[in-house]
Amino acid sequence: MTSRSARKRPRKQPASRKFFQGLWIALLLFSGYVLYLNHVVRTQFETRSWEIPARVYARPMELHSGEKLAPRQLLQELRFLAYRQVDDPSAPGTYTRNGDDIDLVTRPFTFWDGRQSAQPVALHFSDGRLAAINSLTTGSAAAEVRLDPVLIGRIYPADRSDRELVTLAQTPPDIVNGLVSVEDRTFYTNWGIDPRGMARALWTTLRGHGIQGGSTLTQQLVKNVFLGPQRTVSRKFTEIIMALLLNLHYSKQQVLNAYLNEVYLGQEGRHAIRGFGEASKFYFDESLSHIGLAKSALLVALVRGPSYYDPRQHPRRALARRDLVLKELLQQRHITRQQYIRAMAEPLGVAAMPPLTASRYPAFLDLVRRELLRDYPEDELRGAGLRIITTLDLETQAAAEHALENRITQLEAAQHLPRQALEGAVVITNSRTGSVQAIVGGRNPRFDGFDRALDAFRPVGSLIKPAIYLTALEQPDHYTLATLLKDTPLEVRESRNVVWAPRNYDRRFHGLVPLPLALANSYNVATVRLGLGLGLPAVMDTVHALGIKHPLPQYQASLLGADSLSPFEVAQMYQTLANGGLRVPLRAVRDVLDASGHPLQRFAPKVTEAAPAGPVYLLIYALQQVVAQGTAAGLSAYLPADLHVAGKTGTSQDLRDSWFAGFTGNHVAVAWIGRDNDGPTGLTGAMGAMSVWGSAMSRLRQQPLKPPRPADIRMAWIDPQSGLRADPECTGAIRIPFIRGSVPVHRAPCAARSPVRVIKNWFRTLFGHRPGT
Repeated sequence: MTSRSARKRPRKQPASRKFFQGLWIALLLFSGYVLYLNHVVRTQFETRSWEIPARVYARPMELHSGEKLAPRQLLQELRFLAYRQVDDPSAPGTYTRNGDDIDLVTRPFTFWDGRQSAQPVALHFSDGRLAAINSLTTGSAAAEVRLDPVLIGRIYPADRSDRELVTLAQTPPDIVNGLVSVEDRTFYTNWGIDPRGMARALWTTLRGHGIQGGSTLTQQLVKNVFLGPQRTVSRKFTEIIMALLLNLHYSKQQVLNAYLNEVYLGQEGRHAIRGFGEASKFYFDESLSHIGLAKSALLVALVRGPSYYDPRQHPRRALARRDLVLKELLQQRHITRQQYIRAMAEPLGVAAMPPLTASRYPAFLDLVRRELLRDYPEDELRGAGLRIITTLDLETQAAAEHALENRITQLEAAQHLPRQALEGAVVITNSRTGSVQAIVGGRNPRFDGFDRALDAFRPVGSLIKPAIYLTALEQPDHYTLATLLKDTPLEVRESRNVVWAPRNYDRRFHGLVPLPLALANSYNVATVRLGLGLGLPAVMDTVHALGIKHPLPQYQASLLGADSLSPFEVAQMYQTLANGGLRVPLRAVRDVLDASGHPLQRFAPKVTEAAPAGPVYLLIYALQQVVAQGTAAGLSAYLPADLHVAGKTGTSQDLRDSWFAGFTGNHVAVAWIGRDNDGPTGLTGAMGAMSVWGSAMSRLRQQPLKPPRPADIRMAWIDPQSGLRADPECTGAIRIPFIRGSVPVHRAPCAARSPVRVIKNWFRTLFGHRPGT
């Protein structure tokens, strides 16, 4: 009999148990996901730090009673500031003109020394001067008035968004009521989501019309702050949970305040307009707290689709959507019928052009950014909402841009060069403070790319020569303005098989020439002889003392400007000369304030004595001769002789670079023209860059160059042909400055007390003639 072992069969689990196990696991996973989202919401919302771009302003225009100023110059500034001309100015940013009188109301602004409220003033002009400043309200006289500065650009955070933070208290009630009426009627009573709206959206989605929103204001805030713009079912699911959590932890006022500052309301180039505060400035050029019902309704209308309802691109759509918002406000009894009728009759009221952005003055903004990065980390610079007051003078900037654009085009035609072949750069500074008033980085001043003013390092040619002559004049026992230099053939052996023989531009030699004349006519051979006699190390020490920071090679050709500098570096070098030997680092930033207007930093000039005042005074005299009778004599076509301009032309090898650097009593300027491919331009410094320099400076208010005479300077008459003392009556005699103790002892034959004249006068007396006749 056989036996069979019975096998134990596993008991089958009921389906309900599997279901509940799966449900339990799903609940655990869901709970974990909710806890994770709760952590994200609490952490990010409570520590939310709005990234606000740094706002960069030009220098504020200060008007002083009695100053030299024409009405047209003030009107140009008002145009930069977008002040509106009206019949009766009463609102900030408005003005009227009646003959030589201009009445205006300044805008309020927070300066380094505190907040300045709007000021209604009457300005009277007479004989090219601002004769009087009076208050429009009291009639009392004022010594000065300060205009708000022009916003010239922004330094944006990484997300390229632009916003101006506002609070609920600063927001017109019409905006809040409009948002609730149009976007989320159940906002104050819902849990952060609207089930009915979601059901409608789900039904639309299931019918195949795409994934629909049905979002409350809370959900829209979640999408902007925590999630991206993707429209998927999973993202919608996450959005709902986060909206519930946001509503659980925070009040409706907190949610609404965050929404007002986060919602996307437009695009300006590459930069997103975020929040109602920035949108009001962008579309109306007004603060949010100042706009009325119609404009508030238009901003609310943009929430549904800023691009589709863009009032500049699609005014009819925008008007229809605005009117719909007004109708909803009326139906919800937030406004009266009279308010509704008045608002419906108003135009859109959009400003003709958006405010200026960082791209308008890219070269100057580049300099500002570089300066600030020395003191501020980049994330703070880009996102902390700093307010930066700079030294940019818009009148000066406009003159520099106009001169470079126009002259380059004319020079291309004159030289038969292809269009767009030439490029250029201009730097203009205040001759005393070192404030950078204008920078043009290329012929297209709006191009935000390679900045030639800061980054184009090109051979400077004869612009280096003043450093050589200054080195000599710092040795008054050996060199004075009366010293005769040898301009005769010279050969310098650089190696066994290489001999360098410098030549003058005119291919001639001029024998013995007075030191100022050698500089004025830019004689290369005389300059090289002088430089070699002084020693290359001594000359390069002077170059660095004048403000050139990076090391330069010491070759004989360096004496003729073979080394490369940027226009900005050249401006620093000539700034030191214009300032009497006192080196003030060029700067573009004046004041830095935080987002609330509290002062953080003020940049005061740091002055260093780079060269003694006496030798610099002599060099300035020589540089004035360059303009009066030398290679820059052509400046007389642009500027009057009584300005006594000092300057120097510069030309690199094969006419590749054309330079001019110089200064008046109040401006230092450098102009460069060349080609990006380093090809020849066919232009000397006098033919090219000097014309740009002259054109720019002729459009600005200039002061004569009359440097103060140092205490150790003495004036004496000299015979320039011999370099000896002379009398005023001597033919061709000139009166020039000397450092005390360096006036020539010996006298020219024509001088009254020279040995020759003494003997002649003795014979004249002997034979009945009067001495000196």
